[in-house]
Order: sequence, then C-alpha cells, then structure tokens
Amino acid sequence: MARKILKGKIFSHKTDKTAVVVVERFIKHPKYKKYFKTSKKFKAHDEKNEYQPGDVVLIQESRPISKEKHFIIIKKV
Repeated sequence: MARKILKGKIFSHKTDKTAVVVVERFIKHPKYKKYFKTSKKFKAHDEKNEYQPGDVVLIQESRPISKEKHFIIIKKV
C-alpha cells in the first residue's frame, strides 16, 4: 500500500517537533463544473525543528505518532 505524499505550506510551528501544514487543492464542483480551492490543515512531525512558517514542504503519511499527528515532513521544496 502506497503512502500519501502531499505538498503544502507550513502554517505554524509553535509546538515542539510538530508543524501545522496547510494543503490546498482544486476541486471540481459535481453539478456546476467550476473549480474551486479548498484547504486542509495537517499536523506533521518535524524531528529537528528545522522548518519555519512559510516554507513549502512535502509530507508523507506514516503510522500515528500522537492523537492527531500521522504525517512526517520529508523535505523542503
């Protein structure tokens, strides 16, 4: 089973070893056929606290690290 890899921007990095990443996607409306932007926030693990808010990063799905954290930051884009 392949793990999801998503591209997003770091929104917040206030907690230790955890970054909040905002992933934006374009979705086509089923009835009106218009594309619109939607976003979702994911908590991702940052072991060395090396990424800052505003950085564009790739995150990969992993085993649950805590109650809400199940992604790991792979690298900066």
